[in-house]
Amino acid sequence: MELKLNRPICFFDLETTGIDVARDRIVEISIFKVFPNGNKESKTWLVNPTIPIPAQTTAVHGITDEKVENEPTFKELASHVFNMIKDSDLAGFNSDRFDIPLLAEEMLRAGVDFDMKNSVSVDVQTIFHKKEERTLSAAYKFYCNQSLENAHSAEADTMATYEILKAQLDRYDDLENDMKTLSEFTTRKKSVDFAGFIALNKEGKEIFSFGKHKGVLVEEVLEKEPGYYSWLQNADFPLYTKKVLTAIKLRKLNTKL
Repeated sequence: MELKLNRPICFFDLETTGIDVARDRIVEISIFKVFPNGNKESKTWLVNPTIPIPAQTTAVHGITDEKVENEPTFKELASHVFNMIKDSDLAGFNSDRFDIPLLAEEMLRAGVDFDMKNSVSVDVQTIFHKKEERTLSAAYKFYCNQSLENAHSAEADTMATYEILKAQLDRYDDLENDMKTLSEFTTRKKSVDFAGFIALNKEGKEIFSFGKHKGVLVEEVLEKEPGYYSWLQNADFPLYTKKVLTAIKLRKLNTKL
């Protein structure tokens, strides 16, 4: 089954220095772009993360410091990546919880004002977990009856994810071939920032989802305890989370004017 698209969708995968969204960096990124007319475009970049790649991480994806020392940094690649995805929806495997949040951090560090306001995301892993509860390699074997060669290579993982989504649409009659519907199906919880520190309550208002103010309206906390905003901005939180907090703070100030 081919995808029914109203706009392009970019399947992508990141290999990184680790799994800390705020601190770790991209060492490889692969993007496979599918257009509504059926055309396809792909690009893979090795990236110099500017920080050491831990040995335990290299053991997973095989990318060493020496392999990327002469490659461009993400800051040098950011405009190329952004131009490829800016008109598109995004899809990946565990992308809502990891790849998109980390990509957003890298974009913001590079000075690119990245957000998903006009896009949706489809997390193929969530479809898989809701239906079968397996890993990417097992998903590829289960849905496509093929063994995943070069697992933990960004390009191989990206292409496998694309093939799995098409096979999932063939297998499950109740899955609608529509990116907005698939995005809603793969969304685990309503959050405002990618990392999930700011969620939406039943009334659709922003609340903190962690710490001493968990469940409390963000606007209320920022108004009653202005020092909390300063602490969050100076603490080791993702840049995108800080950007969202600033937007909420400015919105509240503008309503008072």
